[in-house]
Amino acid sequence: MNTMGKTKNFVSVVMPCLNEEKTVALCVQQAKKSLAKTGLSGEVVVCDNGSIDKSVILAQKAGARVIVERQRGYGSAYLAGIKAAKGDTIVIGDSDGTYNFLEVPKLLVKLKKGADLVLGSRLKGNAKKGAMPLLNRFLGTPTLNFFLRLFYGIKISDSQSGMRAFSKKTFQKLKLRTLGMEFASEMLVRAVGEGLTIAEVPISYSKRVTPTKLSRFRDAWRHLRFMLLFAPTYLFLIPGAVFLFAGSILMISLSLGPVSFFGRYLDFHSMILGSMLSLLGYQIIMLGIYAKAFSWTQGIDTQSRLISTTLGFFRLEKGIVLGILVSLVGLAVGLSTYIDWAKSGFGPLSAVRPAIFSMTLFVLGMQIIFSSFFLSILGIEKKAS
Repeated sequence: MNTMGKTKNFVSVVMPCLNEEKTVALCVQQAKKSLAKTGLSGEVVVCDNGSIDKSVILAQKAGARVIVERQRGYGSAYLAGIKAAKGDTIVIGDSDGTYNFLEVPKLLVKLKKGADLVLGSRLKGNAKKGAMPLLNRFLGTPTLNFFLRLFYGIKISDSQSGMRAFSKKTFQKLKLRTLGMEFASEMLVRAVGEGLTIAEVPISYSKRVTPTKLSRFRDAWRHLRFMLLFAPTYLFLIPGAVFLFAGSILMISLSLGPVSFFGRYLDFHSMILGSMLSLLGYQIIMLGIYAKAFSWTQGIDTQSRLISTTLGFFRLEKGIVLGILVSLVGLAVGLSTYIDWAKSGFGPLSAVRPAIFSMTLFVLGMQIIFSSFFLSILGIEKKAS
């Protein structure tokens, strides 16, 4: 029996399993045969995730070491299986018969050449007819590839491939947490965040023997949701900037009087809309900065120039001064309106525009002050860590 102290050049092939009695034994046998060809010692670890068929028995008979993870989920099974693996090199792949584990040496060669994370690309390889549903192949995977490239600059052909290879050291560095199908995307996002090298090799992909357990739209949403939550620039900062810009234009252009726009007059109601958009835009932008600051303090966004610059600018004292100045401008506009009203003998008052302007600036100033306090707290956390 191998121990943790004797894992040098030891390869662990890890497979999640949920009712795969028709294929798990074949996958284990393929993995063992491929390991024998590499000339390296190794093991096959099957992480059972609640099978009620003969999967566990058949996996053990085929020579796998079986562990049990009771918490359901694709990522949950992989996290348990990888943590239990004894090897310094890890290869993962599904036990449903879609991946050919005889191709494991391809990934190991690329890993040996210096890549930190190697993916088997079904789209660059030989995906057999019917193996990938048309919706997955031409819409689902390309869409997720697009967002990974847009949000994180990850340029790969098959981001959702389940066959991957990496070192145990890399796995520990990634600090993966997600328990569902988004586990595949999280691995890539965190790898980029850590500055790791990602490579691909072409592999074959076969049609499932049993019906898929995946929920196409639910799992696609889980991937997209994860990407958005880790990309506050696109989720918060860009929409917030659009709202703030549009609101400010409306506010400023209507501050002196109504404006004709394509034959229609914009007046008080449009100025109120501008005020709301300005305040909403600022708040959304700050939520994005909070999110980036939090990820920075947690070591996720370690290379964010925006956060270091923002925390430097929003030092508590600077933020308080800026907020007070903006609020004072708002109060000054309101006070000017009050003085004009007093001079008229407190008669009928028609000062909607300056009132909107005054209120908006005052509320914005208060938001800046309290935002500065919160960002200062995050900055203290980072320094303390």
